[in-house]
This record gives sequence, C-alpha cells and structure tokens, in this order.
Amino acid sequence: MGVFDAMAHYDYGELHLHRDAGSGLQAIVAIHDTRLGPALGGCRCISYPSEEDAIIDALRLARGMTYKAAISGVPHGGGKAVLIKPEGEMDRSAFFRAFGKFVDDLGGHYITAEDSGTSVEDMEIIRTVTKHVTGVRPEHGGSGDPSPFTALGVRRGIEALVKFALDRDDLEGLHVAVQGIGHVGYHLCRQLHERGAQLTVADIDPLKAERAEREFGATVVPLDEIFAVECEVFAPCALGSALNDETIGRLKCRIVAGAANNQLAAPQNGDDLFQRGILYAPDYAINAGGLMNVASEVAGYDAAKVTEQVEGIYDIIWEIAERAKSAMQPTHRVADTIAQEKLSQAG
Repeated sequence: MGVFDAMAHYDYGELHLHRDAGSGLQAIVAIHDTRLGPALGGCRCISYPSEEDAIIDALRLARGMTYKAAISGVPHGGGKAVLIKPEGEMDRSAFFRAFGKFVDDLGGHYITAEDSGTSVEDMEIIRTVTKHVTGVRPEHGGSGDPSPFTALGVRRGIEALVKFALDRDDLEGLHVAVQGIGHVGYHLCRQLHERGAQLTVADIDPLKAERAEREFGATVVPLDEIFAVECEVFAPCALGSALNDETIGRLKCRIVAGAANNQLAAPQNGDDLFQRGILYAPDYAINAGGLMNVASEVAGYDAAKVTEQVEGIYDIIWEIAERAKSAMQPTHRVADTIAQEKLSQAG
C-alpha cells in the first residue's frame, strides 16, 4: 500500500515526516482530524520492522486519538507521533530536542505527550525547545506521568462492564488476566488488587511480571498462555493488535477491557468477539483517561477536575454497552458511531 493509499484508507488528513541526521531522528507526525481543536497525541519511540509499519502505526494511532477525543468530550483533534528508534546507542537529549524543534515548526497544529518508549524526562527535554508539549513535571505547569489516570479510566470501565454483564457492584474475587505490566498495566494491577481482584499477569519483561507477583499476589504465566486463562476479564495492556484471528479463539473470558491502543488487529475482530458473546470495551473509549489528563494542561491543570472527568469513563462505557445491546451490534461499531456523531456536530 502506498502512502497516499494508506492515508485514504484511514480517512486522512496530514502526514508530516522529518529527518535529523545529527541525532538520528526519523519522525512521523500523523494529524488525522482537527475539527474539535488542535491535534493532541502521544509520542511513541519504538523499533519497527519497516518504515511502512511505522507509518501505518502512526496513521492508526492518530485516527484512534480523534475518536478518543470525540467520545470523551476533549476539545482536541487526533494526532500521533512515531519516532523510529535508532539501532544501538543514541544521544537521547539531542534526539528529543530535534523532535521538539520539529513539533515547534508545526506551530501548535500538533501537541505532543508521553507514549510507549517515552517518559516524563523526554517531555522535559522537548519542553526546552517548544511549548507544544504536555505531560511535563508539575513544577513546570504539567501533570507528570499520565499513566495513573489512564489506569483509573480502565478500572472504571471494567467496573461498568462487570456491572452490565455480570450484575456485580464490586471487584472482590473477580479474576482479571492482564497482558502487559508497563506503566499503565502496573497501575491498573494496583487498583484492581486494592479492590480485591484476583490477578494473572504476563509480560515480555519477567521483572515486571515478578513485581506484580510480589506486590499484588498475581499469578505469572508465559506470554503465549495469557490469552487462554480462564477469567472474567481479559485486559490487554501491551502494544496493539493483541486481539486477532489467532488469539480471539483462545479467550476464556466474558469481558475484554484493557489499556492498549488499537487492540483489534482489524475491525472484523471486534465482530468476532461479538459473535463469541464477549463484551468488548472499545480501546479508545476506555483508555481515554491519559488524554483527559494531558489535555487539561492546555487550559490550566486541575487534578480534582481531571479525576472527576476520568471517573466518568464508567458512564461512557455503560452507554456504549447499552446502545450495543439495544441495537444488537458489536460495541466497537457503536463506539465509532457515537464518535462520528460528535465529529459531525463539530462541522
């Protein structure tokens, strides 16, 4: 698929590319839609098999950010940055300064934030060369790591679906299988543990899984076994496309609700979940807490107000589940319809 064909497939939009030879930066900024406001989305820095894979990831992620902002009432458009991680050693300071200058050249059309492979420290470097960055330290007017707020929203979404599908008002004894114990996965495990849930976890990094075992009493299983764990809730919290033709058939859960972006490898995989009677929380709706948090920095940060807004993800997920049940449609398609309705109202 050519670049313009890919852009057409995901209904674009703008795609900005930048290379900085000195730092090794190869950056892609995808801006999907700005009807609701300037594009806001994280900056991902990971390795890719090819440039095409990196571009497709950026396009998919930014489109998800458009829908995430629309369905959660955040006054921003959808954008995402993908930085192809250099092989070998790199000067991280020079690398992110170069990216910050690229962001600054876009003149506020895109605002960046933390994502997979980046940190608050990286945002601090970017802050030295542009004001169009969120997720910096509180002493610099930011809110720091958005992961706890993302986890809070996911936990509230899980509670909504547990009530909707299982008619349970609490998580005591509920078995949740968590794939990926990174920043968000760790905080989600902590919150679930505090509410009495039973955890089974898997991560590509054994130390992260062992930490969950040590701190939360989680059972650790190999990565290839996490999908087949018998549980009430499966929570994908790693990279995207975890729900695909191979893994969906192995699931032994009633609910899928996790923090990862682009959990469905393809839209038809959401249909597969529906046909199997598995209630799915659309990823961009349930994981919007981090976006709500960093978006609030643009207007002046208020932690209490953000917490209240993120708690409202319960109602967003409940509405999706209720409309899906009434229409007898898969939840991911209902969520898309709600987001598209909100975008149409914006003009």
